[in-house]
Amino acid sequence: MADSQFGLFSLVSNSGPVVLAVLLLLLSFSVLSWTIIAYKFGHIRKSRHESDEFLDCFFEVSNLDRVFAESEKYRNGSLARVFRAGYIEYRAAGKSGEGERIRRAIKREVNAENKRLGRLVPFLATVGNTAPFIGLFGTVWGIMNSFHNIGLTQSASLAAVAPGISEALVATAAGLAAAIPAVMGYNYLIQQIGTIEQDLEDFSGEFASACLEKTDTPPNA
Repeated sequence: MADSQFGLFSLVSNSGPVVLAVLLLLLSFSVLSWTIIAYKFGHIRKSRHESDEFLDCFFEVSNLDRVFAESEKYRNGSLARVFRAGYIEYRAAGKSGEGERIRRAIKREVNAENKRLGRLVPFLATVGNTAPFIGLFGTVWGIMNSFHNIGLTQSASLAAVAPGISEALVATAAGLAAAIPAVMGYNYLIQQIGTIEQDLEDFSGEFASACLEKTDTPPNA
């Protein structure tokens, strides 16, 4: 195991400046990707958990004022955020029955939630799409070095081609190592975000209808 690690370290440390730059760029992409995956995974998981709990409260409690008070417990939940935005507009509408204002407030918050949930996720798609090609650039450069060494030494021996081939293989592996987790993380997060977005659309319609049914009476009645 130690020999394997030492061999890999030697391959990297003996790489030329261009391949080293490629490897550092791919390492940066990989670290950022894993950071985003961990952050968004925790964030979305918490949002779904709190949204589920808030939804139970919304259907169990018939009084919107009480639901608003309870919603303060679920400030990370997307559904609770949409509810609070709509409720504030509902109270402002009072007896006026300005249902369109309520619908617009809910729609604005739904759009804001969708943007918040999707923030940083496109970077994973960028890494997944570009990392293999960046690694391929390092691969091509390593192979070019091998041919260059053959020309200098006038020999196609292993000693002449090994350094360039090693650079090429390391760059290829690094590109795949950065791209594969990014693609998997992107697909998972997009699926989870899509589920939340559908919940938001379903909830916003039900909530808007509930508010419109009550705009003919004072909110605190």
